[in-house]
Amino acid sequence: MSILRSATVLAASLMLALAAHATPKVVKKVPPDFPREASQKGISTGVVKAKLTIEADGKVSDVEIVEAEPKRVFDRAVKQALMEWKFEPGEKATHEVKLVFKNED
Repeated sequence: MSILRSATVLAASLMLALAAHATPKVVKKVPPDFPREASQKGISTGVVKAKLTIEADGKVSDVEIVEAEPKRVFDRAVKQALMEWKFEPGEKATHEVKLVFKNED
């Protein structure tokens, strides 16, 4: 019975710890531009996953490309846009986002 109680207390503690590290709330999003070079190469879609470093004041201080398909086509546009994003002030944090590109022209 005490093992079950310990597991319940541990599970509750983990949920509280996870809640304390909630996803940062975006207050300003800037969409990335679709690169002209991608259109010229006939690329109409892409996906980029990036990791943001968010400072305590809510500003993004660094953007790291984690995955990109196709590689290196959308990286510059993603970095430029994400550096303009703003989050609610709080603790310094990292956060991953996934951006999907689709050119419908």
